[in-house]
Amino acid sequence: MYKIVGFPQTRAMRVMWLLEELGEQYEIDPAMPQSETICAVNPGGKVPVLIDDDLVLPESVAICTYLADKHGKFTFPAGTKERALQDSFTQLAVDVLEGALWTAAKNSFIHPKDLRVPEIKPVCKAEFTEGLRVLEERMGEGPYVMGETFTIPDIIIGHCGGWAVTAKFDLPKEGRIYDYFKTLRNRPAYKAMMAKVMAAAA
Repeated sequence: MYKIVGFPQTRAMRVMWLLEELGEQYEIDPAMPQSETICAVNPGGKVPVLIDDDLVLPESVAICTYLADKHGKFTFPAGTKERALQDSFTQLAVDVLEGALWTAAKNSFIHPKDLRVPEIKPVCKAEFTEGLRVLEERMGEGPYVMGETFTIPDIIIGHCGGWAVTAKFDLPKEGRIYDYFKTLRNRPAYKAMMAKVMAAAA
């Protein structure tokens, strides 16, 4: 059984979602960022961390990539053109969408008050909106970023969509990106993951 170290209402949601998609069993140690528990397995204090036997793996994108490669699902094989395109969508999600959200979060409540720059938040929102525009331009036919195939970047982008709602970033209320996020939220594995997240928060 896999073990996720990290409170579910964090990037741990991504790993939970993928494991639900894979149908794999897992347990959760709901450690908070920078807690003694998480710092014991990740000196950076960030969550989540995946424990798989003797493997201790931090960083949610690396964890999802490892799990998808290990089980041969929700990813294209390394070295293929499809994998290159898939990875480019993952990079767009992390660099642009998550980058904007994370910068806004750090300057809202994560950094000490004397290090925060609240004036950066409108810039973050503008960068996020531009990222969604680029995503829409790049998406081809089909419900997912890789067409008919659901892959890791869909999980990362889907998580960023939920994060954006919490952070009061603007999301489209109609159109291709609106339909895309709706499709992601309707996946049974997403609903199963969210039920566990809400139960942990109760």
